Parts: sequence; structure tokens; C-alpha cells
Amino acid sequence: QVQLVEFGGGFVQAGGSLRLSCAASGSRYAMGWFRQAPGKERELVASIGWIADTTYYVDSVKGRFTISRDNAKNTLYLQMNSLKPEDTGLYYCAATSILTTSPQHWDYWGQGTQVTVSS
Repeated sequence: QVQLVEFGGGFVQAGGSLRLSCAASGSRYAMGWFRQAPGKERELVASIGWIADTTYYVDSVKGRFTISRDNAKNTLYLQMNSLKPEDTGLYYCAATSILTTSPQHWDYWGQGTQVTVSS
């Protein structure tokens, strides 16, 4: 069983930055960040392998967001720069044994942290 707790959401103006953190209880899983906006499906924003050898970004955040992990601290990060109003949503930290963009196949989830970007 893996427990995940997100930190760092908030309210920011367009063009600003936020850094999300996710504290994990520990396990050798690939991890990622999903987001869900009102009325929309949950989408994978970024993911990273256990040894950080592989990363994935959805096209809309490439060049603006950076995912990283510190396995010694059991912590996952998402640095979000040049934020846009369309980045607004509830951001979830998740862990999986099989990397996939489909949320149905991810094993563990945090409670979510809200990110709101004003125009």
C-alpha cells in the first residue's frame, strides 16, 4: 500500500509559477501528476519512471512543466512555469506499476490539490 499526499497548490496569475510536491509512503513505483478540470476527464500531465530514466509530458505543458523525483526523500515534484488559465484544475499525484496515460490503470492516488490560474 502506498499513501500519497500533495502539497503546493494555490492561486496564481497567468505567467506565474507553482511547485507541487507529493510525499509518498515509499515504494518502487513510477509516478505522475494528473489534473482534472470541471466537466473534463482526468488527464495525465506528466510522469516519471522509478529511476527517473523516462519522462512523459502532455503536449500542452511541454517546455513549461518539469517533473522530478527524489527517491531518498520519497518525494515527487512538478515545477509549473508560465502558467495559463487552462492549467486550472485539481492536480493529483499517482503511482503505478505500469506506465500508461490511462488513469484507470494507476494504482494509488493522492487526495488532490487545487491549482487556479487567473487571466
